[in-house]
Amino acid sequence: MDTREISTEERLAPGDLIATLAAQTPNVGLNPTEWPGLTLYRFTSTSARQWDDVGALSICMVAQGCKVVTVDGVQHRYDPFHYFVLRRRLRFEVEIVSASIEKPFLSFVLQVDPSMVRRISGDMLDRAATTFHRPLPEDQRDAYVSPLDLDLLGAALRFIKAVAHGSDRRVLAPIYLQEIVYRVLQSQQCDRLVEAAAQDSARNPVADVILFVRERIAEPLTIADLAEHVSMSPSTFAHLFRDVTGMSPYQFVKRMRLDYARGLLLDGSLNASEVAKSVGYSSLSAFITEFKRHFGVTPRAYADAQHGAVPFRVDRATAPI
Repeated sequence: MDTREISTEERLAPGDLIATLAAQTPNVGLNPTEWPGLTLYRFTSTSARQWDDVGALSICMVAQGCKVVTVDGVQHRYDPFHYFVLRRRLRFEVEIVSASIEKPFLSFVLQVDPSMVRRISGDMLDRAATTFHRPLPEDQRDAYVSPLDLDLLGAALRFIKAVAHGSDRRVLAPIYLQEIVYRVLQSQQCDRLVEAAAQDSARNPVADVILFVRERIAEPLTIADLAEHVSMSPSTFAHLFRDVTGMSPYQFVKRMRLDYARGLLLDGSLNASEVAKSVGYSSLSAFITEFKRHFGVTPRAYADAQHGAVPFRVDRATAPI
């Protein structure tokens, strides 16, 4: 019999991550953790498609079950054999297609600091020459599913376990987090992760304006107001904003209001009229018209359709820490 030492990675199995996540997800839906930027999920039934947004560069892994994410009409299916990188400011649809009480859907979403990505990629000298200069195909820039290998699985398992214990969380978890980023950078996701990190970390007037709008979502805002906030002329600012976001400031602010309204409707504590006022609409009819144009249904129909469903809420899991 071969008695040679077997490495930890060779002894790993998907069941190890399943057991670890199952023990740390007492609630159906979103389960926060002691580590800022790490959110665990448990679902015991499938779900209809839900719109969601990403607030930070994030890595998503599924230990059990299956999920479909749709970005710009393209479906990305990932399961225990794949992982998914989500870029900040990405809007998508998510649907859990495999989950039950006996075999619940178990996953986690982990925010990644862009500066860590840049630092680790810079230390990987054999990749440094190509990481920042090779453009990605346009149809692969926003979302991509990659096979999950044993090295990355092992790093993820060690990180999740370490987060659950005080001293391990302080000493070991940061090391394992760096290993996760390192393993992803060794894969076909390298260029995608680095490019997304570079864009996330760049400070520019558009990022300041987005924060400005978010903090004043209920107030009337004009392009002149936004331009004044970053000390630019309205025309210069409008051109810059469109170059960065792909839409006009007016379109972007409207979308932010409607997305925020969607969240308020899901919470269920306000009626449509109250929601409209909370997101800066003085006219209820205008709010209903814009909401239907954006989401395809009226606010009331949207709230009724989501009633009783447990939202995935990646937007909360990836909100800025």
